Amino acid sequence: MEKLRVDLGERSYDIKIGEDILANLGQYLSELEIGKKVLIISNPLVDSLYGAEVEKAISEAGFEVEKALIPDGEKYKSLDTAKDLYDEAVAAGLDRTSSIVALGGGVVGDIAGFIAASFMRGINFIQVPTTVLAQVDSSVGGKVAVNHPQGKNLIGDFYQPQLVVADKKVLHTLEERELKAGLAEVIKYGFIWDEEFFSFLKDKREEVMNLDTQAVIKAIKTSCAIKAEVVEEDETEQGLRAILNYGHTIGHALEAVTNYDCYRHGEAVAIGMVAAARIAHKLDMLTVKEVKEHEELISDFGLPIRFEGVDHDQIINALTKDKKVEDGVIRFILAEKIGKVKILSDIPEAIIREVLAEIGGE
Repeated sequence: MEKLRVDLGERSYDIKIGEDILANLGQYLSELEIGKKVLIISNPLVDSLYGAEVEKAISEAGFEVEKALIPDGEKYKSLDTAKDLYDEAVAAGLDRTSSIVALGGGVVGDIAGFIAASFMRGINFIQVPTTVLAQVDSSVGGKVAVNHPQGKNLIGDFYQPQLVVADKKVLHTLEERELKAGLAEVIKYGFIWDEEFFSFLKDKREEVMNLDTQAVIKAIKTSCAIKAEVVEEDETEQGLRAILNYGHTIGHALEAVTNYDCYRHGEAVAIGMVAAARIAHKLDMLTVKEVKEHEELISDFGLPIRFEGVDHDQIINALTKDKKVEDGVIRFILAEKIGKVKILSDIPEAIIREVLAEIGGE
């Protein structure tokens, strides 16, 4: 098993990464200073695959376990779902020493964390991510949120977990599309922070996509280590942490405009990274070769680099609702080269529209 530490003073926590480590979950929880009541939040599919194993591991360590299931899908990451979960937390008799365990992907983790952050002004929170995207991105760093009809993650908080447990074995039950979508966030780390990791992904693409244990654990650990380093320096996204949103500005807009029904999050981010690379090129920041490297790596991992059937005016309008907007100015994360990005504001709308026309038909 590999272990990383996210160093945030009193809010520091471990990320445990390995294969077949879910069975140790009860032991891991016993090492924390938490009460005996635990509410597992999951969805029906993940629960059918891993719910019994997780519940058994936690129960056998002496915890009282209750479970709440939510429907699968981004559209259920809502205040309506949150209300149902508050009702479940009350019914389970949770108190301030109790814990919520998020067993699932990004949607489950985000909304479970939102409940943990707000129920009784904050109770313990443990992340057990079951998708690539959740293991390398959303489970680490403390962003918790629900969506609003006008935009993604508009209602939320920064609330760190006490522990993250990433078991590689759960990735084998992912649909191929879900696996590929999650790898978009892995690729992102190569583009924004680590050119060597970018080269590793190019060289080991087949091994990563085939879930070779050594390659996948390295990809997860490197991704988490990069995110941890960024979060340690800027926990609440006052500056540096915004670079983790590379590809997300147009990606989130694309998701919102299509009502979260058309693109998986990672697919939208993949298209958003292509858009960001092309915008950077038009601003003389990236060469044609570097734009091509973006598109080739994303495409080689089976991810989309174009979109169609979406009105460009709607995308522009959605950009103004992005949570990175400051005083009405849209902020973009743009690459200066592979492995290094910067935050830019006031990108001319004409350039954004030009890029949308290049990568997306209406």
